[in-house]
Amino acid sequence: MSASPLVIGLDYGSDSARAVLIRVCDGKELKSAVLNYPRWAQGKYCDPSKDQYRQHPLDYLEAAESIINGVTKGLSAEQRSAIVGLAFDTTGSTPCLVDEHCTPLCMRKEFADNPNAMFILWKDHTSVQEASDINKLAHSNTPDYTAFSGKTYSSEWFWSKALHVIRNDETVANAAHSIVECSEWLPAQFTGVSSYKNLTRSRCACGHKAMWHESWGGFPPESFFAKLHPTLALYRSRMSDTTETADRPVGKLSPEWARRLGLGEHVVVAGGAIDAHFGAVGAGIKPFSFVRVMGTSTCDMMVIDSKVLNDHCVKGICGQVDGSILPGMVGMEAGQSAYGDIFAWFSRLLLDTSIKLIARSSSGNLGASEKAALEKEMRREVLRMLSDEAARVDPSKSSVYALDWFNGRRTPDANQRLRGVVQGLTLGSDAPTIYRALVEATAFGSRAIVERFREEGVRIENVIAVGGIAKKSPLAIQVLADVLNMTISVCQSDQVCAVGAAIVAATAAGCYESVSAAQEKMASGISNRYEPDKARASVYEELYKRYTDLAKASEKMYSHM
Repeated sequence: MSASPLVIGLDYGSDSARAVLIRVCDGKELKSAVLNYPRWAQGKYCDPSKDQYRQHPLDYLEAAESIINGVTKGLSAEQRSAIVGLAFDTTGSTPCLVDEHCTPLCMRKEFADNPNAMFILWKDHTSVQEASDINKLAHSNTPDYTAFSGKTYSSEWFWSKALHVIRNDETVANAAHSIVECSEWLPAQFTGVSSYKNLTRSRCACGHKAMWHESWGGFPPESFFAKLHPTLALYRSRMSDTTETADRPVGKLSPEWARRLGLGEHVVVAGGAIDAHFGAVGAGIKPFSFVRVMGTSTCDMMVIDSKVLNDHCVKGICGQVDGSILPGMVGMEAGQSAYGDIFAWFSRLLLDTSIKLIARSSSGNLGASEKAALEKEMRREVLRMLSDEAARVDPSKSSVYALDWFNGRRTPDANQRLRGVVQGLTLGSDAPTIYRALVEATAFGSRAIVERFREEGVRIENVIAVGGIAKKSPLAIQVLADVLNMTISVCQSDQVCAVGAAIVAATAAGCYESVSAAQEKMASGISNRYEPDKARASVYEELYKRYTDLAKASEKMYSHM
């Protein structure tokens, strides 16, 4: 390793956090570290039957200390002093109710085990009714505060989640000072922010998830939220309307964190953003690129000059926000509420009973760690086998098809009441055929998003795939290429979101004059390209019509439930 400037990019996903140590001059990834959130891994504070998914802030802090120390272990004093910046991305919207010191309420003894006092993960859908109420109010208002949020506010987002806690836990609601996004809270923690009024608000998170827009002066006014609940209006009154793009420094590493991490207090901490947005940065996004960040869910990212949109509000997406991805460009987000989670669900469906039988037959000979290792290996192996066998299924001869709305629909047109469907099953249907139908459904869901962008006048010139599935599942990417009938480029790095965070950290630290300039040197390259197969693309052109027919019928059914 050289002693030239180094930066650390931190990526906080749904299940784990990871860090990369990167050389600024050429983007070389020197070291990486990953940690699964310990409380989350135990299933604490979650209830899937109720769509409740909560995370404890100690998981985030402990992960940060572990992975940062992991990538700095063994560095010389000179190399440590060469680290000039770090940046966080997180899932979003993942908000938490906090006190006036910006401390999550679950850090207090009286709320220690209360899920409502913790961070509410993006995929928590307990606030479907609250989202509906926000939409009803917004659509009757002038201006419509959902105009730049695809004209549909989601239960996955900031205000819905806060309103749900207010309505269902008066004790927590009354104890809270206001609300903070995870992507805002982590930079605040590491720079020693101890007052909510000094919090730096993320342009990315606020614009895409909290109805912030310059045209109405920031967030919707208190009077709007008062019609939903007076406590929500009170929280709003304490929130600054000023937001910052992520390339602006939040501050420098606090003395406490500098000591805990063995780093200097000169280290600049950049602004936070949502993980997929930094993933787009790490992928080298440019105008008209369609970047698919493929994980437990998918996020589809684009940037475009505001002059191209000409004040047009793209309907049905997750927002269009000036500077949310690249400063000076309008960032647009879409995506699917479930992607990798669908495949994980199917593997659990196939394996859970078998795993229990194996554990029972072992007569207590397997310890907890051995059981966990066995389960992990079995899930990995069954997904590999399913993928291999599903690749041999002829899509033109299969009767099985599916809808990808297993966790509701994010885009186009958010509706978290919708549910997944597997149709056309017979007594001859086997696991690989069903698995392929699920893979195809996720690709059809992506095509629906692409078609919406095109209908709204947004051109898509190339597709870039990011994430573990993009690297590990040739079947998923080939089917996507065939369904979209477009070439799919796969990013080389295993940690593209963290690379994006590192690019932003380098910019905030002054190593580059802009994020775009830093991308030229530091963005991930391309490891592989998948070309569409003409014959299969023709088959999928017809099967996509079947998907859209099923989608219309299913949506009609759920609209009456």
